[in-house]
Amino acid sequence: MSDPMRIRAQAQGDKTTVRVLVSHEMESGQRRDAAGKLVPAWFIQNINATWNGKTVMSAQWGTAVSKNPFVQFSFKGGKAGEKVVVSWVDNRGDKRSDEAVIA
Repeated sequence: MSDPMRIRAQAQGDKTTVRVLVSHEMESGQRRDAAGKLVPAWFIQNINATWNGKTVMSAQWGTAVSKNPFVQFSFKGGKAGEKVVVSWVDNRGDKRSDEAVIA
């Protein structure tokens, strides 16, 4: 299992901004190891964020996303004390879900 995501969510007026640092190796499948063998692809395929049970961000990723990617998005709504849940699934079937309280 990977390390937890670092999530910060902040409400300003009627908009909430969420910043996420995802901990994942994100191998493209094109790099070679010291022995010259290809390192198998390992990357996040889907990432989603929900607030009050509603999807506020959804993305499909591929091999071109960097190691430990940073994601920032905003949505209309959200109040201090409410929770935002961010989850992902990678091409090996590994999953992770973390939440943050809106400040």
